[in-house]
Amino acid sequence: MGDYQLKVTIDQDSGFCFGVVYAIDMAEEILAEDGYLYCLGDIVHNDEEVERLKSKGLRIIEHDQLKDLHNEKVLIRAHGEAPETYRLALENNIMLIDASCPVVLKLQNRIKTSHDSNEKILIFGKHGHAEVIGLSGQTNNEALVFQDIAELDNAELPQKITLYSQTTKSTEKFYSIKNELIARGYEIKANDTICRQVSNRDKDLPAFVAKFDKIVFVSGRKSSNGKVLFEVCRKHNPNTYFISSSDELDISMFAPNDKVGIAGATSTPMWLMEEVKAALEQY
Repeated sequence: MGDYQLKVTIDQDSGFCFGVVYAIDMAEEILAEDGYLYCLGDIVHNDEEVERLKSKGLRIIEHDQLKDLHNEKVLIRAHGEAPETYRLALENNIMLIDASCPVVLKLQNRIKTSHDSNEKILIFGKHGHAEVIGLSGQTNNEALVFQDIAELDNAELPQKITLYSQTTKSTEKFYSIKNELIARGYEIKANDTICRQVSNRDKDLPAFVAKFDKIVFVSGRKSSNGKVLFEVCRKHNPNTYFISSSDELDISMFAPNDKVGIAGATSTPMWLMEEVKAALEQY
């Protein structure tokens, strides 16, 4: 224990969601057997965890590299993939190790059903996000993806709209968008497709962060879920700091005898939060 005598507690509800655990367990099992495995995109939006798995033989490839790959195993991460990926794998004799999250797969099927019924589909999600690309692919990329209600101000929309959400978006913002579209006179068929592991953390985090003088939120900067949960923490405890690793900690963030809470995204490994805890206890 250092001079500052910080009292540090990790939120035990933080850390990997079951979809990420499933994908990483599957990857590690194959890596132990084969010594290497291709993965389509970062297996999780956390650079430290990606580097750990790369050291075990994980080879990250992008979509434009898949067409040049033949006769290999390729992991599909929890975010899921568009139909085109499966077609290309079949052509190139690629064995897909499908670790798509069951929640995402269910959402893909619901969106495809809506599209097949000729519904006009709006997807509340991050442009270019892997999950959103897979969701839009179920509609032949005809769905309108938007990150903010302002993007719809000048859009030509039909009277009847079917609304879906990326699984890791803010529940509060989803319902705010739904209500705003209704207020604008649209007939909305709203589908709350936000993962309950994410939305439950929205509910549980306020009580956790209120107990501490300072909060350290640990997340990869690419994580959409991380951005949402960080804002929840900061809303209920303004003394919240966002870091990606213990290297970003600074003693100036803290005062002697502070009670410090550590929380993380659904893509943040527990080992990384424990590493941050150990670093804080050195102060």
